[in-house]
Amino acid sequence: MVMSEGRYAPAATLAGLVQRGRGLGARMAAEDPAAAAEVVYGCVRWDWRWDSVDRRGLYLARLVRDLELPLGPVVEGLGKGEVASERAARVLGLLALDGSGEAREALRAYVKEGEHWVAALEEMACRWPLEWWDDLAETGRERAEQDPEDRWGEPWYRWELAGPGPVHGPRERKPLAGVDNAGLLELLADPGESEERRTAVLDVIDDRGPEPGVIPLVPSLGTADGKHILWPLIGVVEKLGPLAVPAAREWAAVTEPEWLRLLGHSVLAEHGTVEDVPVLVADLERDWVGRRWCGPMRTAEGLRRFGAEARDAVSLLRRFWLWTPHSFERVSYLEALAEIDRMGLDKVYLECLWDCEDEARLLGARHAPDRAEVRERLAYLRDDELEEPEVRAAALERLAALTQG
Repeated sequence: MVMSEGRYAPAATLAGLVQRGRGLGARMAAEDPAAAAEVVYGCVRWDWRWDSVDRRGLYLARLVRDLELPLGPVVEGLGKGEVASERAARVLGLLALDGSGEAREALRAYVKEGEHWVAALEEMACRWPLEWWDDLAETGRERAEQDPEDRWGEPWYRWELAGPGPVHGPRERKPLAGVDNAGLLELLADPGESEERRTAVLDVIDDRGPEPGVIPLVPSLGTADGKHILWPLIGVVEKLGPLAVPAAREWAAVTEPEWLRLLGHSVLAEHGTVEDVPVLVADLERDWVGRRWCGPMRTAEGLRRFGAEARDAVSLLRRFWLWTPHSFERVSYLEALAEIDRMGLDKVYLECLWDCEDEARLLGARHAPDRAEVRERLAYLRDDELEEPEVRAAALERLAALTQG
């Protein structure tokens, strides 16, 4: 099975859609629950998020619930390693909140005997009513004694088992804080200064207002091997805003070092003018060819500012929406398309009502075309207590408007 091989299935297949948390995947799964079961269980067992910010818990819990799938394979996930156990605990925790006694008892039993019991217990304490887990205090104390380490949050605070919190002493004054900007720029321009020293200089400048004197020095402010930017430079350049645009056009045109080109594109995406659109489109194309899924959202957000003037990006934005496994960034592509070319978006907004990302569901609730299945799904989102409050409120508001209309 593709699921077990660590590769994403094509985005047009059921497996590929569910791996990516696409709404269309949930809709397709509902058409044949028996055929979809293995895919859903595979996405609980293996983590198909591209990044930790991607949402999947509620999406998968809903699939298990709405397709009426047996919980056995999900419960088995509690014993498949730490990460898999955390994922299974999240799905089971949500299903328990929805009323599944089987899910509730499975998690409670795992806390008593399971290897990765801490994640399960913290999931319960984070989401469940107090009376559902507080009676496990003695079990928690006994297991914590056998597995001693510092823990924070619930239930450890309530049970007085939390470790000492981080120690925050008085903030130390930075060694170069007393040097004025002119002196700091001299240090930056000195090729004999160490990487550590120049990083400290940039850190102090970043604490202050915009410093245009840094602009001509930017190409020299990478690590010694040329592979990375000196980290405080990111904040320093962000504070410059439009002042950095002329130089950013030169940075964006280089092939090496890569960090300088990316910095230039970042500035142009946020502050560039319409003349920079071709450069931004080319950057998006480069990301597509290289299958770079982290970061294109910033380019999309920049192109969004130019509306129809960025029409050359439409095909790429659609491809990123369809194919990216990084669901957190997906909404940015849709929002850019809404400003540049709205053709076909009604269908996408409909799909969003089933998406794994709450921001996508929010867009769907506000913009999906008025039809019977949309009203039905809006009522589902409005009434589902597992849904995010903002999405429930938007669904309620939209339904009211459609009904009154």
